[in-house]
Amino acid sequence: MARANASWSEENFSCSICLDVFNSPVSTPCGHNFCRTCITKFWDEQVEYKCPVCNKLFDTRPDLQVNTLFSEMVDRFGTSVRVKEQPCVEPAEVPCDVCTGTQLKAVKSCLVCLISYCQTHLEPHQRVAGLKKHRLVEPVDCLEDRMCKKHDRLLELFCQTEQVCVCQFCTETDHKYHPVVPLTEEYEVKTAQLGKIEAEVQQMIQERLNNIQEIKDTVNRNKADADREIADGVHVLTALKRCIEKCQDDLNHMVKEKLKSTEKQADDLIKELEQEIEDLTHRSSEVKQLSHTEDHLHFLQAFRSLKDPPPTRDWTTVEVRPPSYVGTLRRSLDQLEETLNMEMKKLRDAELKRVQQYEVDVTLDPDTAHPRLILTEDGKQVHNGGVVKALPDNPKRFTQGLCVLTRQSFSSGRFYFEVQVENKTAWLLGVARESINRNDRIIVTPERGYWTLFYYKDVLVFRDNPDVRLSLSAELQKVGVFVDYDEGLVSFYDVEARVHIYSATGCSFTEPLYPFLGPWSRYYGDINSAPLIISPVNQTD
Repeated sequence: MARANASWSEENFSCSICLDVFNSPVSTPCGHNFCRTCITKFWDEQVEYKCPVCNKLFDTRPDLQVNTLFSEMVDRFGTSVRVKEQPCVEPAEVPCDVCTGTQLKAVKSCLVCLISYCQTHLEPHQRVAGLKKHRLVEPVDCLEDRMCKKHDRLLELFCQTEQVCVCQFCTETDHKYHPVVPLTEEYEVKTAQLGKIEAEVQQMIQERLNNIQEIKDTVNRNKADADREIADGVHVLTALKRCIEKCQDDLNHMVKEKLKSTEKQADDLIKELEQEIEDLTHRSSEVKQLSHTEDHLHFLQAFRSLKDPPPTRDWTTVEVRPPSYVGTLRRSLDQLEETLNMEMKKLRDAELKRVQQYEVDVTLDPDTAHPRLILTEDGKQVHNGGVVKALPDNPKRFTQGLCVLTRQSFSSGRFYFEVQVENKTAWLLGVARESINRNDRIIVTPERGYWTLFYYKDVLVFRDNPDVRLSLSAELQKVGVFVDYDEGLVSFYDVEARVHIYSATGCSFTEPLYPFLGPWSRYYGDINSAPLIISPVNQTD
């Protein structure tokens, strides 16, 4: 029988009415098989009761019989067909929990049975009345996670107080007095929130993409700055190298020319001496020859011409003067220095223009100004008024030093500002950290949180312990202050002369920095009333 079944095709198990595999097959008295539903519906629509296959007429409506063996064969064949039609489970898909051997893909999961079913094993849930009441959902894995660990009941409610899923028993115990809603209701609420969450997530993603772009732009700018720095360095050093090579060639040529002139002088003298030696040697031969003659007349006649030596130079005053190289190397170095100064001027000008790109617009903060100081309404100028004004107490205000800070502070990056100091005999300016003590005597050193220049009657120093005295080539009119917070750098520039004055390096900044101005007080009748003026940067100077 098994071999026979194996060789049968789908036609052997197909209803001749619906042409599909038998569903609840029954047999007529004539021995033909049909689906119970198909043959019943067929006879309901006919006046005569006959077999749809052989057309045999029946006097009365026949009782339909179930062929048990044939029904089992149909069930097995139908199961085999359905299994072949169903896909096997793929990775990341939910498998059927009932299948043995090759697992098929689950099409539904039952929240009552806590089992996932393929199409074949789901069939009882679609046919049996009791199973039809079970709640079926799209296939999900780990169905045990949907059960309450404490009460072994389905998690079908949501506690709004503790924001957790609970079962019915939980609402009678631990969550008895908490507001609880069905999962579907909370699902709708949370689903509505997803749009906002998604928008927030997308905004965060965009912000981070913007951050990435900013970092890339910074890297590109840094690369451009590095390339420009290298190019400037190569240009200057190449010019210096050419100048050094020219100076070396000029020095070599000059020394060799002087040596050549000295050697020529020596050669000329040697030739002259050799000629005199030759003449004297010839005279010596004549003298020796005459000394051997015994002809008195000839001897006396020849002696007259031999007694006077041939004309020669007085060599006692003749010398070969060594060439003088005094100043030769110095003149070459002077030329090199001139070239270096010219290139340095270009370099200083380029450096100042570069830091001026980080100009910030800052205004003075009246809440920090000493009571003697007077500020303009625009917050750009400050001078010593000489009179202590009655001002309200403010912890930000300087009470001992004649100083003022700006409203703006900086905690990262780079910034630059310029202050006009023209016509002042004393002043103090730079940057200060936020936590400086403003009510005691001011000690303006980096250790106390100040990085400043101090000027008094042609003396310029960077305030430190000890102070660093700086040279002045001309009277300062405008001072530029550049800070690279992250690099720990504070630099000062003579803007008019376009000269770098001083740089404090290796500084450690851990809190906000404020631009700091001190118009200073009067000394021995010196008024020093000119203001310190925060000036706009003019890069065309």
